[in-house]
Amino acid sequence: MTDELPLAKALNAGLRKALADDPKVLLMGEDIGPLGGVFRVTEGLQAEFGERRVFDTPLAESGIIGTAIGLAFRGYRPVCEIQFDGFIFPGFDQITSQLAKMTSRHEGRVTMPVVIRVPYGGHIGAVEHHQESPEAYFAHTPGLRVVSPSTPNDAYWMIQEAIASNDPVMFFEPKSRYWNKGPVDFSASPSPLHSSRVVRTGTEVTVVGHGAMVNVLMQAAELAKHEGTSIEVIDLRSLSPIDYAPIIASVQKTGRLVVASEAPGSVSISAEIAATVTERAFYSLEAPVLRVSSFDTPFPPAKLETVFLPDADRILEAVDRALAY
Repeated sequence: MTDELPLAKALNAGLRKALADDPKVLLMGEDIGPLGGVFRVTEGLQAEFGERRVFDTPLAESGIIGTAIGLAFRGYRPVCEIQFDGFIFPGFDQITSQLAKMTSRHEGRVTMPVVIRVPYGGHIGAVEHHQESPEAYFAHTPGLRVVSPSTPNDAYWMIQEAIASNDPVMFFEPKSRYWNKGPVDFSASPSPLHSSRVVRTGTEVTVVGHGAMVNVLMQAAELAKHEGTSIEVIDLRSLSPIDYAPIIASVQKTGRLVVASEAPGSVSISAEIAATVTERAFYSLEAPVLRVSSFDTPFPPAKLETVFLPDADRILEAVDRALAY
């Protein structure tokens, strides 16, 4: 069965399925109960599953993560919501110093099936601390899995796969895409959680991104088509680990790669991809790997976000530079 759903509703459906399938799954976070969360992703779930399985927490991110670690020790599978990306840092120590290391610390005898949902990214006209892209901090941390869906279908399936994982998963949700509709196939077999995917085929340049950036890349590819340029688009889906096989295969075909992200470019996931592709596919490259990112500054006031965030024009400018070599 297939239905058209916004990404937020697809996540809601995926969480509902996980709650129904496993009584050990719990949802916890600020205002996720009767309110249904700031973005209404958990709307209706407390009424359906009760206050013992979907519950509000104090405004204390460190406490949320610490409680989830304790619940995981007792055999539960907690799913934490961080209300906005910029609010995750009070819980950063619990995530990187405790949650990520717990299984290694116990030589594999302890699992940490904890999912941390993080609405992230710009394009919503919000204030400081509400439009960050902090995913590189967590992809850099051994012991954490980091993923980000770009479509409602991926959101539905990936949240269930993340909850089923025995490792902690940072689940970054592109908040600017929450209300964009797309088909959700409830009967299909999902792609593996940590797999990248070619979402548009092309022959001249490969462009790679994740989350909301995938839609921007698709816009750029459509504009380039009208100018006679063929662009292949790859959705990363997983940021740690990264599935490089489709990326390398595409670069071997096109000879050029542009990596795009809303996050600042220095010491970023984009930089890691550029370095790895250069190592693994150097002799296939006909131009340097180019990166398009936000600037290495704090996120600006909302009126300047369209200047700060990469758009289709900046992607196409990089494509033109790659083709000029």
